[in-house]
Amino acid sequence: MLYLLLLFLVFSGLYFTAGILMPVALAAVLAMLLLPLSRWLEGKGVNRTVAAVICILVLLAAVAGFILLLSWRVSNIQTNLNQVEEQIKKLLTGLQQMVNDRFGVSREQQEQLIKKQGSSGAGSAAGYLASLATGFLGSLTTAVLILIYVFLFVSARSHFKRFILKLAGKEKEEKAGRIMTEATGVAQKYLSGLAKMILCLWIMYGIGFSIVGVENAFFFAILCGTLEIIPFVGNITGTSLTAMMALAQGGGSSMVVQVLITYGLVQFIQSYILQPLVVGKDVDINPFFSIFVLVVGEAVWGVGGMALAIPLLGMLKIVFDHVEPLKPYGYLIGNDDESRDRPSLWSRVKAWFGKRSS
Repeated sequence: MLYLLLLFLVFSGLYFTAGILMPVALAAVLAMLLLPLSRWLEGKGVNRTVAAVICILVLLAAVAGFILLLSWRVSNIQTNLNQVEEQIKKLLTGLQQMVNDRFGVSREQQEQLIKKQGSSGAGSAAGYLASLATGFLGSLTTAVLILIYVFLFVSARSHFKRFILKLAGKEKEEKAGRIMTEATGVAQKYLSGLAKMILCLWIMYGIGFSIVGVENAFFFAILCGTLEIIPFVGNITGTSLTAMMALAQGGGSSMVVQVLITYGLVQFIQSYILQPLVVGKDVDINPFFSIFVLVVGEAVWGVGGMALAIPLLGMLKIVFDHVEPLKPYGYLIGNDDESRDRPSLWSRVKAWFGKRSS
């Protein structure tokens, strides 16, 4: 009962302090990703503070490059908006006709209902614009805070490490250092592997959607690949949007089926080849808890929580595996020893080619 109460208090605290703790957690994970670059620069004789600034500039350049790439494709999409709009109008006309045939509601009555709903929300247009501006300023403030936190985590990491070692005490100092090293390594390998896998997904989705004939295939490839940041949910969302856009562009049901087949093939390659090869088993999480932690992350911290859920749970598992009373929970979160030791499809393929070459 006490454990349930403790869990309730922890998740309640995380929920009500999301605006404070979520940027800190995201900055900590990004700092772990940038840590190898900072160490490499420091090894070349660069001051740690200067190295942290360079890391921030690299992060900003990567984000700016992605935004420019996406906006370039969006500008191409705008040239086809008239065609897409016509297809959507045809779909809406067909839907209105179906409502008229099934429920006896004429098109005039449907349009009156739509106008009534639109007029009821027209008075709040100013409030909507104000809330939109407030949300944009809030997001900008959060982004600046995250950059500041990343800089401080990278430049003052020794201070934070010594603080944790002091908390652990002299007798547990070595174990605490090992836990921090392994947890940081898990986050680095997961995030760097995820970035490589997203790049591969861009290429595969781009080729697949181009063969299918989806207009602006490269844009939708970037969309589907980037949404992989949110496992399970992101790629399904991106593919659903691509399928709906293909339908709106006049591709018909056959193109939608081809888009779904492309998604299935890419997911097969990702799960059985890219995942073991690029990401590996560094974040050894049970599939049930992988999905469950995404649901909890979204409920507590929204979309940011979903993006952070897997790496944070992977680091938490490292802590559980090294603390004796918590080892059962680490076993519960992770995979069974049998599934962990079972060779992956990629390993079996490499072994087969090795036998053939010998």
